[in-house]
Amino acid sequence: MSTYPGGTLIPFALAVALAACNDRAHPSAPSDLTRAEMSLASTQGSGTKSTLLGRSTFQADDQTFKIKRMTGDWQLEIKAKPAFDLAVQSITFAVDAQSGWHRHPGPVLIQVVKGEMTFYESDDPTCTPLRKKAGEAYLDAGDHAHIARNESGAPAENVVTYFVPPGDSLRYDAPRPGNCPF
Repeated sequence: MSTYPGGTLIPFALAVALAACNDRAHPSAPSDLTRAEMSLASTQGSGTKSTLLGRSTFQADDQTFKIKRMTGDWQLEIKAKPAFDLAVQSITFAVDAQSGWHRHPGPVLIQVVKGEMTFYESDDPTCTPLRKKAGEAYLDAGDHAHIARNESGAPAENVVTYFVPPGDSLRYDAPRPGNCPF
């Protein structure tokens, strides 16, 4: 994905729009497997170190959180009902480290800040690698499983911003989808 000079994400508006208000219930865990089944079938990550930098609940008094900003041609809008948690985490990846297959209950913005990362999507039948270098970003809408792998031969680091329902987990482990050999 493209970035503005200084690393500001161009697709930020798109990502926060994915956190937009809707009246459907948001399932916390995948509906086709129970948490116990998910735990037994899940893949484990390896070689990573996660540091939670902060987590806060954003909520408006009228139960609908809404902020809109327009500057010239640039627009940003965030809506949530009744609220959302915003969490920021730094994740380091040793050489050959991987996150394990997982999904999120909401959209996630991933900034590669050091090295190079490769992402794979569970809904891609060809298991096409999505490579992102330092200064580039990856948007995970949170609607299906994916895996992050450091295949670069050098350490890597991501700064990850999560939009999740208040109090929900930041991630749910997922079983290997079968479209990739790992």
